[in-house]
Amino acid sequence: MNSALPLTGTAQFLTLVDPYVPDDFINQHWNQRPSRGPHRVLSAAQLWRVHLLAVLTPTHSFNQLVALLPEQRGWREFARLSHRHRGPDVRMLGEFRTRIGVMGFRAINDQLRLPFIEQAAGWSHAVALVDATDLPASCGGFKKKKLKATRPRAPRWEAARSRPGKAVGLLATRSTRCGCGGGNTFLRWCSCPW
Repeated sequence: MNSALPLTGTAQFLTLVDPYVPDDFINQHWNQRPSRGPHRVLSAAQLWRVHLLAVLTPTHSFNQLVALLPEQRGWREFARLSHRHRGPDVRMLGEFRTRIGVMGFRAINDQLRLPFIEQAAGWSHAVALVDATDLPASCGGFKKKKLKATRPRAPRWEAARSRPGKAVGLLATRSTRCGCGGGNTFLRWCSCPW
């Protein structure tokens, strides 16, 4: 199948995606300066663009993306990173995900999706558009860790159903008489520490 789009992760593909990123919306909502601590060097839009690179490029993790970012000029231009060695680290990306939250990512997706839906409403043959943001992932869980019934190594001692044994004990604490040397005491029972 021949596609009119360039390959994913190439500089040509990233230049096609670049105008659709809502930088102003992202910076307006999540670019607050922290009250304490160091000033953030990268804007929220730049950090979100780096997150997009994790999806739009053949990298498999944020660690790999951060390691390859200084070598890939097209990726840095898409993320609007001015200096080769002043890109985000993995900690910065994690803090950004925590700060923006799930609802923030959904709000950005809504900003991307609404113009497309408005455009698709004018199509004469459009039937439906599928929004899969809230659908669970199509995976079978831990495929390599299937639970299997294990056979006992030794035969059971009895054929009857086993029950846990009941601990033998008293429900009440009973005092025992003790005798002390010397004269009679007023108390009938006494306890001696020795």
